[in-house]
Amino acid sequence: MPGPAAPTWGNVRQIEVGGGASYRVTVGAGLLGQLHVPHRHVALIHPEDLPPAFVAQVQASVQPVVTIPVPARDDCKTLTVLAGVLSTLAAANIPRDGAVVGLGGGAATDLAGFAAASYLRGVAFYTVPTTLLGMVDAAVGGKTGVNLPEGKNLVGAFWPPQAVWCDTDTLATLPSAVFREGAAEAYKHGLIADPSLLGRVTSPDFHAGGPTLEGTVADAIAVKAGVVTRDLTEKGERAFLNFGHTLAHALEAVTHHAISHGEAVGYGMHYAARLSRALGGADLTEHTLTFLRWQRPAPLPPLTYDDAAPYMARDKKADADGVRFVLLRDLAQPYLGRVPEPVLRAEFEGWQAEVRGL
Repeated sequence: MPGPAAPTWGNVRQIEVGGGASYRVTVGAGLLGQLHVPHRHVALIHPEDLPPAFVAQVQASVQPVVTIPVPARDDCKTLTVLAGVLSTLAAANIPRDGAVVGLGGGAATDLAGFAAASYLRGVAFYTVPTTLLGMVDAAVGGKTGVNLPEGKNLVGAFWPPQAVWCDTDTLATLPSAVFREGAAEAYKHGLIADPSLLGRVTSPDFHAGGPTLEGTVADAIAVKAGVVTRDLTEKGERAFLNFGHTLAHALEAVTHHAISHGEAVGYGMHYAARLSRALGGADLTEHTLTFLRWQRPAPLPPLTYDDAAPYMARDKKADADGVRFVLLRDLAQPYLGRVPEPVLRAEFEGWQAEVRGL
């Protein structure tokens, strides 16, 4: 399930995302000052804790008529913040042929994309992710949205960007824990599609400024680009990108985001690997344990299966017959399956004991 080939020149890689709304993802160093947004009326949305130098570089590139800071991380992904952003766009008279640029981590670009999809029933959207998690996951694919108290990403729209720019220089400002958090989505792409990513993500060379950074990021993006090209609106294989996310989103919700998204995905991938093994798939738990040892996520707070189960039941892969999990028959062999409740409960208990012992 690899994605489209990524052309290379210098330290810049480009990945084409096809389908009904094609666009290009550019990966490289020093891109913030080279953005091209061909709209006269541009709104720039960014998290309030973003380094001011990043904001200034993008402002110089796209000349926004209004810049809108929003709360950091998932605190921005609420209907209240969305309403404020939409009112600001209206007050700034952003017209239908205007554009929204989302700059920052995955939460900010999710919010910016949903604002672009909602305002005037849809204006152009451009994405400039500044975190590893945003680059390899949130900024690509056109999924936009906000959270509800009942669960993560329950309100949103498919609204593909016109272009995505991933300036890898921004990753040098991330704390190492935040970089490792973002690596979860790249490792997931290795499990479901491109096993070469597994060793590359946990290699000592994979770090901000490292010799394998651009290539690994671009190849991880290419996996998602290929899936999105074939299935934009998650009618089929795009669901495979949610490997590990059924429990991950539950952990985020039940802990009120005390567990970050990337760390929750790390935990969730190990649970999904245990479920896959329990249903007759290959034993891939050593891969997921290897990643957790490398990632070193925050410890889990006390919680039970019954704490997490209601949130898993509201997962977006659920249908009229209940929740479905992304499972693996083997590396790069994902499928959607139902898991009996006794298996879910037993594996949760085994998973919890195992990850607490890391």
